[in-house]
Amino acid sequence: MPAKVVVVGSLNMDLVTRASRLPRAGETLIGQTFATVPGGKGANQAVACARLGADVSMVGCVGTDAYGTQLRDALQVEGIDCQAVSTVAGSSGVALIVVDDSSQNAIVIVAGSNGELTPASLQAFDAVLQAADVIVCQLEVPMDTVAHALERGRELGKTVILNPAPASGPLPAEWYASVDYLIPNESEATALSGVTVDSIESAKVAATQLIQAGAGKVIITLGSQGALFADGQGFEHLPAPKVKAVDTTAAGDTFVGGFAAALANGKSEAEAIRFGQVAAALSVTRAGAQPSIPTLHDVQGFVPS
Repeated sequence: MPAKVVVVGSLNMDLVTRASRLPRAGETLIGQTFATVPGGKGANQAVACARLGADVSMVGCVGTDAYGTQLRDALQVEGIDCQAVSTVAGSSGVALIVVDDSSQNAIVIVAGSNGELTPASLQAFDAVLQAADVIVCQLEVPMDTVAHALERGRELGKTVILNPAPASGPLPAEWYASVDYLIPNESEATALSGVTVDSIESAKVAATQLIQAGAGKVIITLGSQGALFADGQGFEHLPAPKVKAVDTTAAGDTFVGGFAAALANGKSEAEAIRFGQVAAALSVTRAGAQPSIPTLHDVQGFVPS
């Protein structure tokens, strides 16, 4: 039986349009295509974990609108346990996403029902957390809820992964002691550490600060430059697989999900990072959030270009 990963986080319906470039302030552009795609960092990471070999439970909230039904259905199709996905009055979370011709994106998130995921919600489903081997959190639900999940994970002796996204500043200092693996990207590492992360060397400086703040281990994802692993004893740089990018949406979520699934299933840290990197590389060759996430078979069959 695959190891159990519990993802505590957001479910959003992604409203995705493609345009030749990202709009400037006050500008109206003519778009090329539009689609509604199930997303949200929490749900994306849950789908990634499930497709990449883990037994997964999701903890979150959806609204009473049509999107809520679609978001829950999308998880259940993947075999994800949704007993802890609650339905609350009002709208589900949405993300407005513009993707340009170079595959870069700009995203605006409206929390909707994600804002109703409270510490009390987690307490009601504490048995789900108790059944976990790995607990994964992000920052698209209320901060006190994330704090509760991290602390409860530490109390239960689980492996706790925090993807601090989106991040606009430092994390609460008391969080770090509950985090086994902190996984920011360049901009998130910059926000958390105050160090501008734009190279492998600057990533080392930022990672050192985050370790000193109390994080167990840090993995900074660096896009095409790969990933930097830091554990307080040293660093390891792992280059990224070479692929032709089509859409980078959910690449970070795919990495986190792949890493969590591999780690839960007994892979070493280095193996889990490489597994997550291959999964993320495959995801950017496809459009959309959850539709772009590869399967375990895809990753096992990956041949670098």
